[in-house]
Formats: sequence, C-alpha cells, structure tokens
Amino acid sequence: MTEHRHFIIHKPFGYMSQFVCDLKWKKVLGELYDFPEGTMPIGRLDEHSEGLLLLTTDGMMSEIMRGKDKEKEYYAQIDGLIDDIALEKLRTGVEIGIRGVKYTTLPCKVELLKDDPGFPPRTKKLRDDRHGPTCWISITLNEGKNRQVRKMTAAVGFPTLRLFRVRVGSVVLGDLKAGEVREVAGFVDIEKSELNNSANF
Repeated sequence: MTEHRHFIIHKPFGYMSQFVCDLKWKKVLGELYDFPEGTMPIGRLDEHSEGLLLLTTDGMMSEIMRGKDKEKEYYAQIDGLIDDIALEKLRTGVEIGIRGVKYTTLPCKVELLKDDPGFPPRTKKLRDDRHGPTCWISITLNEGKNRQVRKMTAAVGFPTLRLFRVRVGSVVLGDLKAGEVREVAGFVDIEKSELNNSANF
C-alpha cells in the first residue's frame, strides 16, 4: 500500500498554485520545498492570493477535501469601508461572471473584521494611504468558482486589494509564515473513513 504524504503551505504572493508553468519567469510551488513526486495541490489560489494551500500525493484525499461540505474561509482586505447593505448582499448571493456566463453565488457567511488580522506587508507594495481607507472582511464559502471572492466584493462596489485563505474545513493557516511548508499526517477527521488523521493548529 502506497504511503501517501500530505502538506500544508502558506502560499506567498506571486506564486502559481502549480508545479510547472510554460512561462519560465513565473514562480511555482516546487521552488518552496522538495515535494515528492506526484504531489498535487488541492484546489488553487490565484497568483496574487495568499494563504493556506493543501497538497497531497493522494487523489482520494484531494477529492474529499474539495467537497462542498468543506468550508473555505478567506480574509479579504477591500477598498473602502464596507456598509451593512453590501455585507448582506454578499451573504445572500451576488451575480458574477464565470467564463462569460452569469452566475449567482450561493448564500455564505460574511463578517466585518473589527481588527486588522496582522499579516506582514506584501512583498509588492499594495498602494499608499492617499487612496483612502480600507477594511478587512471574512468570507466563508462552500463553493470555489474562479476568483470568486474578488468578483463578489467587486460586484458590491468594494474591490479586493489583498486576499488570504485562512481555513479549509478544520485545517487552518495558523502561525505558518509566507513560504513555509509543513508536512502533516493528514488533513481533517473524515467520518466513516480510515483517513482519520487531523491537522488542526
């Protein structure tokens, strides 16, 4: 029986969620760690997004962790000070475009964060203070359309400036620093399965 391996990483800004890219100047995951052959990312974060990314050599584990029962929580720094009306629109669903087709997002959890989550400054400067105030929100989804969070906040008039994934199911980013990789025994408790290891922090 194959001994599969599992990893969690804090994907930094500017890295692709893949191991191979035809564009040689792009940064890929293999530059962060000596991953074993057959390692695959579970889901993706776009090049400009940061935070929690799960990787595994086990295709079955990948399918389980991409299931709609696994919540994905994001912290988004948005342009402007969001109001209650926009927050409620995000919660109930907004219309976005997916490959040229209109799509209404499913109801989700959205909260205004009272405090800055304290992430270190981005390697590429975001912008200067002359552009006005920003705030942070938490968005928790059970779906994962392409660039969904960015499209959702833009749809209510508050574009996302910086985006972190902080949780997938019960696996959390915790104290992982940008670029850090941690090998774990498994990801989450999976009911009625022998894959019952967890990686909670």
